[in-house]
Amino acid sequence: MQFLWGDTRTWLISGAILAGAIVLALVVHFVLFFVAERLVRRKGQATESLFAKRVKKSTRLIFPLLALVLAMPLAPLPPDLKSMLQHALGLGVIASIGWAIIILTELAGNFIFARYSLDAPDNLTARRIRTQTQVLQRIATLSVSIVTASVMLMTFPAVRHLGVSLLASAGLAGLIVGMAARSTLSNLIAGIQVALTQPIRIEDAVVLEGEWGWIEEINTTYVVVRLWDLRRLVVPLSYFIEKPFQNWTRTRADLLATAMIYVDYTAPIQELREELHRILESTELWDKKTWALQVTDATERTIQIRALMSARNGPAAFDLRCYVREKLVQFLKNKYPLALPHQREQQFTAGQD
Repeated sequence: MQFLWGDTRTWLISGAILAGAIVLALVVHFVLFFVAERLVRRKGQATESLFAKRVKKSTRLIFPLLALVLAMPLAPLPPDLKSMLQHALGLGVIASIGWAIIILTELAGNFIFARYSLDAPDNLTARRIRTQTQVLQRIATLSVSIVTASVMLMTFPAVRHLGVSLLASAGLAGLIVGMAARSTLSNLIAGIQVALTQPIRIEDAVVLEGEWGWIEEINTTYVVVRLWDLRRLVVPLSYFIEKPFQNWTRTRADLLATAMIYVDYTAPIQELREELHRILESTELWDKKTWALQVTDATERTIQIRALMSARNGPAAFDLRCYVREKLVQFLKNKYPLALPHQREQQFTAGQD
């Protein structure tokens, strides 16, 4: 009994060849990764174990597809059907390879993240490496996706010829598209600049647009800043190349904090200086490197006193500033109440007169 593209025997032989190729590919895949997992388990590396599992998952589809591509010429199928199947399998192989490269990129990034933890007190090197890895990883993912889609489209002759004719005759349209994508391209280029020059890194403390926070994510075209009150500020990557901003942890995390208080001319400066040192010694917020108390200004009614102290990072500096200000005011209120400013009292007396 004849069918459209052959008889039952042809279909059975072709099916057996293709099914055998799939089974053989799965067996080879199982044996390879069984051995690999045993070797990884002996080393006891959790990161390497995760690496092996993710690679195993991604290649479980690639092995059968490659086996089918190799076995297809042996199958006695009609030429038209064989050509269609080979084209479809080729598309699957291209997509699978692109997917595997993206997974390998992510796994390499996770391996580097595990090696360089942000939990250490001095994590400047870790933040630098993690920032470079994250930005380059996302650029690589985008590039691989674009290249994979382009290669898949180029396997269609009609689309390839259409693309060539469009490139040859659509100069004005290309210019318009280029202008429309200018901001996206500038952010992509800015991402490469950020990865290489690193004006910002993951968990850098920054001040921009009047807001203070930490760099939480550096994506392909934008940056997410986690503000001190847990809001998120989303900023284009090009912002950090084109506009000024403050980076409190550019070269090191420790900072100098200042607390300003205003007192009367009769305030005991030396006792305030000694009290500041006692306050700093009583808190872990101070890193025991620098401290000072100085009179920085004088007006017709009060003098301005600046308490200067060092802290290990931005959040500690802010908390230390508030703590010192509170304790110094409490000290003056308890022991030298007359050293506090008298401006409101004098205004009230003048009003009664």
